[in-house]
Amino acid sequence: MADQLPAAPRLPAAQWTQRADLAELVAALGADNVRWVGGAVRDTVLGVDVHDIDAATPLEPQEVINRLDAIGVRTIPTGIDHGTITAIVSGSNVEITTLRHDVSTDGRRATVKYASDWRDDASRRDFTINALYAHPESLEISDYFGGLDDLENRRVRFIGDARQRIREDHLRILRYFRFQTRFGSRLD
Repeated sequence: MADQLPAAPRLPAAQWTQRADLAELVAALGADNVRWVGGAVRDTVLGVDVHDIDAATPLEPQEVINRLDAIGVRTIPTGIDHGTITAIVSGSNVEITTLRHDVSTDGRRATVKYASDWRDDASRRDFTINALYAHPESLEISDYFGGLDDLENRRVRFIGDARQRIREDHLRILRYFRFQTRFGSRLD
């Protein structure tokens, strides 16, 4: 008998993952083209109420807009230069961002290039606990940098070199301390 791999972790049951408006959004974009990402995944794992829902997709912004327009979902190009649109759905707004990686940064703003790989997108995020992705149907979690272990150990850890991550965006140091007071128990 062949060795079996352990089952991938799954997002715990949560009311927001069962919303009809989000299911319609996922159907329009295609379930394999969407992952819930960041705070909604992190907070659900922790059993905390979710207030903001973010999604990532390999689809470019205009394709997202076209697909959502076809089902009558209004969109706002909130960060179109960085691949982000906001979908206005009945339960709340959902920020949908095209997978990307930073080409250059000035310490606050980045020039981005769209990507097609979920791990590439995860590697540009600030902290391991914010780089958790969940498939919208299977709820399987993709954790590329040990974010689930960091949540369990109450550790807020930068992805990669902390100094480099802060040079890319100076506000990350403030985010670090804000997240540290909420989720952490020891400094990175």
